[in-house]
Amino acid sequence: MLIIFSLSSQPAKESNELSKSVTKQIIKATQKVGVPNVQIEPRKNIINKLNDVVREYAHAMVYLVLGILVANAFVVSGIKGSKSFLFFLLFCILYAITDEIHQLFVPGRGTEVYDVLIDGIGALIGIGLYKFIFKIYHTLKPKP
Repeated sequence: MLIIFSLSSQPAKESNELSKSVTKQIIKATQKVGVPNVQIEPRKNIINKLNDVVREYAHAMVYLVLGILVANAFVVSGIKGSKSFLFFLLFCILYAITDEIHQLFVPGRGTEVYDVLIDGIGALIGIGLYKFIFKIYHTLKPKP
């Protein structure tokens, strides 16, 4: 949650530069394994087109990890049961909402309902993965 907060605290220009640097590295890596004799768009156009996609995937991935960590923290604390999945997801979505509100106070940043949706989907996948792995682990774990 601190990592999410610190990333959200970056002014818009700084945040955009960070995501563009990640986008550039992805492009660089994929061009190394590219198909020969194929016309490639100018690098600047590719960066601009992919930057938004990279930002969306970053939102989802960060909240996927948060979903796993939140689920684990609550399970270790003793919160389990049939309604726990919904509780974990609600916790993550509420954090995503507060994160968007926090961005109102950061220069050049604003709130996006779409970001909360992407964050919620990432958390949902993370919590689902955690529950799936948790179930497999307890199924395969030797009984005393």
